[in-house]
Amino acid sequence: MENEPDHENVEQNLCAKTTEEELSKSFNLEASLSKFSYIDLDKELEFKNDLIDDKEFDIPQVDTPPTLESILNETDDEEESFVLEDPTLLNIDTIDSHSYDTSSVASSDSGDRTNLKRKKKLPDSFSLHGSVMRHSLLKGISAQIVSAADKVDAGLPTAIAVSSLIAVGTSHGLALIFDQNQALRLCLGSTSVGGQYGAISALSINNDCSRLLCGFAKGQITMWDLASGKLLRSITDAHPPGTAILHIKFTDDPTLAICNDSGGSVFELTFKRVMGVRTCESRCLFSGSKGEVCCIEPLHSKPELKDHPITQFSLLAMASLTKILVIGLKPSLKVWMTFPYGRMDPSSVPLLAWHFVAVHNYVNPMLAFCRGDVVHFLLVKRDESGAIHVTKQKHLHLYYDLINFTWINSRTVVLLDSVEKLHVIDRQTQEELETVEISEVQLVYNSSHFKSLATGGNVSQALALVGEKACYQSISSYGGQIFYLGTKSVYVMMLRSWRERVDHLLKQDCLTEALALAWSFHEGKAKAVVGLSGDANKRKAVVADRMVEILFHYADRALKKCPDQGKIQVMEQHFQDMVPVIVDYCLLLERKDLLFSQMYDKLSENSVAKGVFLECLEPYILSDKLVGMTPQVMKDLIVHFQDKKLMENVEALIVHMDITSLDIQQVVLMCWENRLYDAMIYVYNRGMNEFISPMEKLFRVIAPPLNAGRTLTDEQVVMGNKLLVYISCCLAGRAYPLGDIPEDLVPLVKNQVFEFLIRLHSAEASPEEEIYPYVRTLLHFDTREFLNVLALTFEDFKNDKQAVEYQQRIVDILLKVMVENSDFTPSQVGCLFTFLARQLAKPDNTLFVNRTLFDQVLEFLCSPDDDSRHSERQQVLLELLQAGGIVQFEESRLIRMAEKAEFYQICEFMYEREHQYDKIIDCYLRDPLREEEVFNYIHNILSIPGHSAEEKQSVWQKAMDHIEELVSLRPCKAAELVAIHFSEQIETVIKKLQNQVLLFKFLRSLLDPREGVHVHQELVQISPCVTEQFIELLCQFSPNQVIETLQVLECYRLEETIQITQKYQLHEVTAYLLEKKGDIHGAFLIMLKRLQSKLQEITHQDEKTKEELSLKDVEDTMVETIALCQRNSHNLNQQQREALWFPLLEAMMAPQKLSGSTAPHLHPEALKSLTMQVLNSMAAFIALPSILQRILQDPVYGKGKLGEIQGLILGMLDTFNYEQTLLETTTSLLNQDLHWSLCNLRASVTRGLNPKQDYCSICLQQYKRRQEMADEIIVFSCGHLYHSFCLQNKECTIETEGQTRWTCYKCSSSNKVGKLSENSSEVKKGKTVPSQVKMSPSCHPSKGDSAVKKAASEPVLDPQQIQAFDQLCRLYRGSSRLALLTELSQNRSSESYRPFSGSQSGPAFNSIFQNENFQLQLIPPPVTED
Repeated sequence: MENEPDHENVEQNLCAKTTEEELSKSFNLEASLSKFSYIDLDKELEFKNDLIDDKEFDIPQVDTPPTLESILNETDDEEESFVLEDPTLLNIDTIDSHSYDTSSVASSDSGDRTNLKRKKKLPDSFSLHGSVMRHSLLKGISAQIVSAADKVDAGLPTAIAVSSLIAVGTSHGLALIFDQNQALRLCLGSTSVGGQYGAISALSINNDCSRLLCGFAKGQITMWDLASGKLLRSITDAHPPGTAILHIKFTDDPTLAICNDSGGSVFELTFKRVMGVRTCESRCLFSGSKGEVCCIEPLHSKPELKDHPITQFSLLAMASLTKILVIGLKPSLKVWMTFPYGRMDPSSVPLLAWHFVAVHNYVNPMLAFCRGDVVHFLLVKRDESGAIHVTKQKHLHLYYDLINFTWINSRTVVLLDSVEKLHVIDRQTQEELETVEISEVQLVYNSSHFKSLATGGNVSQALALVGEKACYQSISSYGGQIFYLGTKSVYVMMLRSWRERVDHLLKQDCLTEALALAWSFHEGKAKAVVGLSGDANKRKAVVADRMVEILFHYADRALKKCPDQGKIQVMEQHFQDMVPVIVDYCLLLERKDLLFSQMYDKLSENSVAKGVFLECLEPYILSDKLVGMTPQVMKDLIVHFQDKKLMENVEALIVHMDITSLDIQQVVLMCWENRLYDAMIYVYNRGMNEFISPMEKLFRVIAPPLNAGRTLTDEQVVMGNKLLVYISCCLAGRAYPLGDIPEDLVPLVKNQVFEFLIRLHSAEASPEEEIYPYVRTLLHFDTREFLNVLALTFEDFKNDKQAVEYQQRIVDILLKVMVENSDFTPSQVGCLFTFLARQLAKPDNTLFVNRTLFDQVLEFLCSPDDDSRHSERQQVLLELLQAGGIVQFEESRLIRMAEKAEFYQICEFMYEREHQYDKIIDCYLRDPLREEEVFNYIHNILSIPGHSAEEKQSVWQKAMDHIEELVSLRPCKAAELVAIHFSEQIETVIKKLQNQVLLFKFLRSLLDPREGVHVHQELVQISPCVTEQFIELLCQFSPNQVIETLQVLECYRLEETIQITQKYQLHEVTAYLLEKKGDIHGAFLIMLKRLQSKLQEITHQDEKTKEELSLKDVEDTMVETIALCQRNSHNLNQQQREALWFPLLEAMMAPQKLSGSTAPHLHPEALKSLTMQVLNSMAAFIALPSILQRILQDPVYGKGKLGEIQGLILGMLDTFNYEQTLLETTTSLLNQDLHWSLCNLRASVTRGLNPKQDYCSICLQQYKRRQEMADEIIVFSCGHLYHSFCLQNKECTIETEGQTRWTCYKCSSSNKVGKLSENSSEVKKGKTVPSQVKMSPSCHPSKGDSAVKKAASEPVLDPQQIQAFDQLCRLYRGSSRLALLTELSQNRSSESYRPFSGSQSGPAFNSIFQNENFQLQLIPPPVTED
């Protein structure tokens, strides 16, 4: 329970059961109010663990604080992020970056008031906290307000002030004073005075409730004596005439008051009495002409805090339309803090509220201020030096606009939003506890005074706008109660006591919510708690008693509300909803007595309820939260689960229960019948301290099938495993299945188990039973696990004599059972000897085993007669040796037998011991299972340090001897090995590889980087002749892959390689190599010859051959030839180009000539389109006239009609048209873009600068005032303005190439919290704002000359231009046209492109047009068919 500064004891005088009606009749204000205030403070000071999120930064003392005038004179800089006004006010070192949620108040809603922050909607708070506030109508006061309006023409109520009296002001100038019993004590003033002064617009009662100040709508102020009802002062000249009094407030000093008028000015009123004459002196704290204040709040301290050090300053908080100020009135007037609002809705109401809170064991005042939907909390404290520090606390983001903020105590605040809904909020967790609709109050608003209608409405529009929602004078709080003034009534709100909140939920039939709320009071997690005092235990006891009462009520209700008829499922569901709640809370309250006696008896009346109750207990029992149940409940529980056939649950429950109080025999019988072996063992152990009987029971089941050699059923395997685990637990001193055996029983249990295991015969044994049945059965069941159990037990044994005897005895029995029997497998025998070897290898070994037994085992494991278990035998022997058994054998004999039995891993183990690493390579190569691991082994030996040079040399030599085997095994691994460790010996390796296919595989792995061998080519010096040897083998074995391999190979000589490819007649490869060499013509001739031969095949083939194949061949060859020509045409002159392209054209047209002369061949159309492709490709490199001339000179086309070549010529013209259109369009687009960009640049460069304020941002002096110094004024594009003298002092200059440039101090200052990067820009409200670091041309309005002097032009871009260019770049969205055109031009420069050039499969085509999504169609002319 947090030690909350609560207002308790309310229910001592207001009984929790009182109805709202009775409350309003006997509303004893005085008693409750005074109690509230004292308790509040006591709790504050007790309060040690206030959870304030103290992400705080100190606001240090200012050396020369700005004047009130200068502060109020500041216009709000709307781009300013939400920080204290002047950066110098802020001590940057102590700022926690998390203390700002956003850089500005409004940034999250972008100024759009319709989209307020709805995202923080809280869950239904009623179910969580119940009803937190009680609100009641004060009927007596309300009735008298109405009657005063009727009878004495008092008018409507306009203002309320509450202390131990309640004062209500009316629209006709009367003040009605009521006492705590709602009786009218005084009626001050008269309607005639009201006619003269107007309505009462503000009221204030002083600390001791002796004086009342009234402010009027026409500006007068009166002071009354509340004891006698006399008028003491009537003040008419305290402030400018013709302005309404908005606020009048007493300070803690009864001779000092503050008033605020509708002109926005604030005045200090000092009341004096000189020679019996009462006077009033007025001092203007500041004038509304510089900034209008519409809310003031002096800090009031309670009597108990009158010695608090902060009281000597007489602090006053004021809210103007743009900022908050905190000033001290004493000892002299001083501004302690200013704080701008940031962005907000101009119609929202500024709110201020002080309250003393305890933070870190100190009580200090906290100021809450708000305008709109964010509440800021500022902690104000005085340090040792006597200065005041203001610390910003975690602020509260809301999703509604506020019109009132009231502290009800230091942790709970009550907010009123603009739709008249109250929100009760816990300040620390920011959780909304309750919302209450109060529209029925018909709250009074103070709009008419803010508009000063009584004096002709002479106020600013901004103040009138704020006044629309102002209700400052209608809400007054005192001692934890809040009074709301309606047009015909007064309501009071206060926190309910904890009992009342619980009872309120009970009345609404919300029992589970009531219990949950009561539990939160019990645990101290509830919010806004009233009425729980005393220490934590006392409080818990009070709440627990109330919870028990509710639980009884709940149980009765559960039984009453049970549906009588209908399905059993419905009844079960009903109780499943109700009963767990009872069980949970009884256990939370640690009231098992209650749960198992009264509650259980109550619920047992209904069988369904009883069943649900018992099932609820299960999770608590399994998690050991519920121990010590009554025997009756335990018995019922087991029976219930048995009846429901949930036997597994029964077993889980039994092993968690103390079963000594149950009928043991009956439970054992039930467990055995239902195969609950864990439970059975548990019952024997815990119930009877009997450990051997369960073992015997289980043995009887699993021994017969094992002895008979049958396989066990799953059930029997489970039993066998349980038996092994149980024996292991007993020998280790642990209880089964959980916990530990009592310490005094541990040695006894161990001895009993050993005695049991080594029995010669079992009880009730048949005559033919073999000896040592228990050990034999366990060995047959699971040799390895049983031996592990024994090994663990031997570890635990202390070296007492008894234990050593047991060990030796067990070992002798094991040997007797296993060695003299032939029905154990090799691995079982191996397990035993591995176990023995481990035991014998221990330094403190006391066991004795005959050595000849080990030799017998070796013979047995290496016997070659049984081949089926070869790997198993090898594994067993290896384990035996590794466990230390090697000392039992003669090594040379062991190696001989292992080699004979082909146990290569054994051989490796032995060779490893003798460092004969070279022999291990043989072991790997002979072992088919592990032969591939040989590469890693050789690599490790040769590369890992720690092996001697001789050992490495022998391994190296061995690897060289077996190189052929290694290559045939895995060529790539072998190549990797050679490259890393034998790089100098590559020639030798090649000589050793006689087989050509192997050599080819090896060289391919070594040289072809695509084979996945990761070798640094620089490290391996491979001579060109090796590469050429590989190329020759490649030509032999894989001629299709030669070209692609040559593209990735390095270091081969072109001449030699060309000879090889010519030898194997690989023309395409030869052409590739000639091109690489630079002999383009030679390469072209080879390609041309290939093309001609392919064309010849087509022309001379008859119809039976496969036409598609040969046509595809022709097309592929042609595309490759075109690609060759295209790749190289750039570097050739016109004549050389013609020498390439024209023969190609001739070759393509030759078959068509033939077809004209002889019989028509099969593919005229296909050949025509291919010829067209050649022409299209040529056009990029050879002028169109030359091509046309060549075609027309051709004898075939020359003689024939033009119709035959019409298709060719039209195709060329299409392409030409297309390109011309493309070029024109591109040029026009570029021109448009350039024009647009230049216009933008020109506009941004010539735009004038608009300063946002008329004073220097550093010295805060208006620039006109310092005119006599003839100081230049500098204006930046960000809108800040400075004197050049001030900027020089702050060193805000940059030297660039001999010229001095200014930088804006505010924007570039590292003090700025929301610093932006140098050239970034931030978009606010849809317009682009230049980045914060700017250089701008200086503006010098000296001596009336306001012309802006431009900086001298210079060849480099100045920062201003760079910024403008960046801005321009950002205006583009998506990839620019320029980028697209750049890519096109790059492709153009590297190789030709033709969008219509037929097939584009060749390697030359990788331009943008090959992207399948790219389409640039500019309506080409229609293609005419011939």
